[in-house]
Amino acid sequence: MMTAEDVLEVMRCLNGAGIQAWLHGGWGVDALLDEQTRKHKDLDLFVELSDVPHMQALLAERGYRLVQGGPPKNFVLEDETGRQVDVHPVAWDEHGNGIYRMENGHDWTFPSAGFAGSGSVLGRRVWCFTAEAQMLCYIGYELSDKDFREMDALHQRFGVEYPPEYQKHHTEG
Repeated sequence: MMTAEDVLEVMRCLNGAGIQAWLHGGWGVDALLDEQTRKHKDLDLFVELSDVPHMQALLAERGYRLVQGGPPKNFVLEDETGRQVDVHPVAWDEHGNGIYRMENGHDWTFPSAGFAGSGSVLGRRVWCFTAEAQMLCYIGYELSDKDFREMDALHQRFGVEYPPEYQKHHTEG
């Protein structure tokens, strides 16, 4: 499990070295909500692609090793206790949008405004995706009950619309 203390340790390590990282996924939602709503198996981060080598070296000093994937696509680092950091590298286009290269080789563009979010973990401010950008992260894969609960929380707290393909679930559920 990745605890709130673990999240803050990773963020302090990266931010202290001048590396900007944005929470997304479960911890990103919880940061936006300013509370931990469930246990998390990993920490999902967006990091600038050019910062990845430095980030990997810093986390390697803390025992994190590459266990899946590799830049420029998503990759997973894990330490000896099983804590995981799921990294999604982004490169910036001329408009400041984040371009993420997916495993299938296609590029997914996240709007620059989506990187302007902030929230808190244990009362400490952290950068995270905005609620709107977070909602985009649910597009394109089969969702679990926890994903639907997170979308519901974002919708209820921030009024963010559900992605069109999940409107039916919302109206039925």
